[in-house]
Amino acid sequence: MSWEQNLIEDEAGVERVVKSARRVAVLGIKTEQQSGQPAYYVPDYLARAGVEVVPVPVYYPDVTHILGKPVFRRLTDVPGELDLVDVFRRPQDIDGHVDELIAKNPRAVWFQSGIRNDAAAEKLAKAGIQVVQDRCLMVDHRRYGGR
Repeated sequence: MSWEQNLIEDEAGVERVVKSARRVAVLGIKTEQQSGQPAYYVPDYLARAGVEVVPVPVYYPDVTHILGKPVFRRLTDVPGELDLVDVFRRPQDIDGHVDELIAKNPRAVWFQSGIRNDAAAEKLAKAGIQVVQDRCLMVDHRRYGGR
């Protein structure tokens, strides 16, 4: 299988990623104080839909829990396996997380709506990780996985 197949751009591939996402780390999650922002309400929706959400905020050093779950400061600190890492970071900031994403080795990485970083996506795909770019996980979860 060539690494290009890990760059998921077809609807069937997106549906497979969504349906297999039972445990999702949210990189760049916001806190309840930012509840109007997608980086909070998307993971809140996922948690309410029965997905196990693991908060990995980039900011908010004093916060210990988001959505009632303990936060982790690095993906590599999260115990156990991850089906998906949902990324809420500016495209240029993703490069700083690529090595950590590869080290954690989730089944897939999801760059939220408006987020594309083709170089990072290629590195992740070559490491055997499926990548979805520039899509909203909440919208696709409602379409394929959820309620």
